[in-house]
Amino acid sequence: MKPEHLKYAMSEVPRYTSYPTAAQFDELGEPQYLQWLGELSDDQPISLYVHVPFCHEMCWYCGCHTTIVAGYDRVGAYFKTLMREVELLAAALPFKAKISHLHFGGGTPTILSPEHFGRFMTQVGTHFMFLPDADLAVEMDPRTLTPEMVQTLADSGINRASLGVQDFSPQVQANIHRIQPFYIVDRSVKWLRAAGINAINFDLMYGLPYQKLMDVERTVMRALSLEPDRIAMFGYAHVPWFKKHMQVITDDSLPDVLERYAEAQLAADLIKQHGYQEIGFDHYAKPDDAMSIAARDGSLKRNFQGYTVDEADIMLGLGASSIGQMPQGYVQNAPKLNEWRDIVEAGHLTVMRGLAINDDDIFVRAAIEKVMTDLALDLEAHCREHDRPLDALDEALLKLQALDTDGLVTLDGHKLTVVEPQGRRFLRSIAASFDKYWKPSKSKHSKAV
Repeated sequence: MKPEHLKYAMSEVPRYTSYPTAAQFDELGEPQYLQWLGELSDDQPISLYVHVPFCHEMCWYCGCHTTIVAGYDRVGAYFKTLMREVELLAAALPFKAKISHLHFGGGTPTILSPEHFGRFMTQVGTHFMFLPDADLAVEMDPRTLTPEMVQTLADSGINRASLGVQDFSPQVQANIHRIQPFYIVDRSVKWLRAAGINAINFDLMYGLPYQKLMDVERTVMRALSLEPDRIAMFGYAHVPWFKKHMQVITDDSLPDVLERYAEAQLAADLIKQHGYQEIGFDHYAKPDDAMSIAARDGSLKRNFQGYTVDEADIMLGLGASSIGQMPQGYVQNAPKLNEWRDIVEAGHLTVMRGLAINDDDIFVRAAIEKVMTDLALDLEAHCREHDRPLDALDEALLKLQALDTDGLVTLDGHKLTVVEPQGRRFLRSIAASFDKYWKPSKSKHSKAV
């Protein structure tokens, strides 16, 4: 890392899976959500996100909304409420929605029993309509995956599996409280492919406690030996003020910012050397994968799941804390399990927070997305496309001049191009130049690298 880039690496900036970001969410209730749902039309498909907020044990790096359970009683009760929520959401729509993408996140979605998972998918199929080419994805923990669950996933139409791998080093695994030997991941991949689920994603991480460059290299090489279709290489976000369990991870155990940058760049180099295409700042895909194709033809998108080929403008959430996105704005369900359950069982949708967006938000959001996906933007052309004055992004242009001076972007008049390879690592900082809400602060977002 060049010395002039250190200040960007140390800054805390949003990940821009939405704009405005969730930090701008405020109170927004069921009446507003019902109005927005009622205004939707059936001329485009929707995405459905299902949150299952349970795990058998806590991984200390985890920033997700999850609860640790020893038995199945709470999971089973959650399943019943989730089934009811499907009915309520479907009834609130003025049409039978067509699903182009379905994503189960967590927590650990495969903590549901095979029976309950199959029944839930039947429930969704009854109240919604799956398009023939729908992408149906499930996040899973290889440590608890079983052949029975894999077969249920396949029988239910699941065609994409996202496996949490993180790191294969025994020392690193011990220090993040996630013991997961290579053979467990290998076994899971073989089960999935044998059942016909051939689209495999791996989540890896850098910046973990006591992680070294040799750990990253070994993890990446072992992951590549299993030939996943996509790899996400996330930087560990140490936010102990937000996730109390992260206090177990001490600051002195963490790689410093220079080491984090070196780990991220080493992973990128190794993965690309094996023929994968780099997507944005933290994703990689095989050249013939839909995500690589979308990156090349300019149709790549970014939403709350990160980089995606999902072109739906409507994403509806099910489950506690789920976030949804619609043309009118963003919504989030009640995060507390008991509160979410009581509201659903009383016959109501549980949206409690969100944000109505305006034309200016849409204009800026589109600019940020283009920078994050295409690594380039003609600011004047973007203004013309959105029927804005040609100087509407001049405030962002002024901020970008510092990044140009520091060699992260090049500016040719109003044309922005991200400099390879160093600019990719700082895409979040580049995007922040357009953000009209973000202000430098401490303990609000994770570090840029």
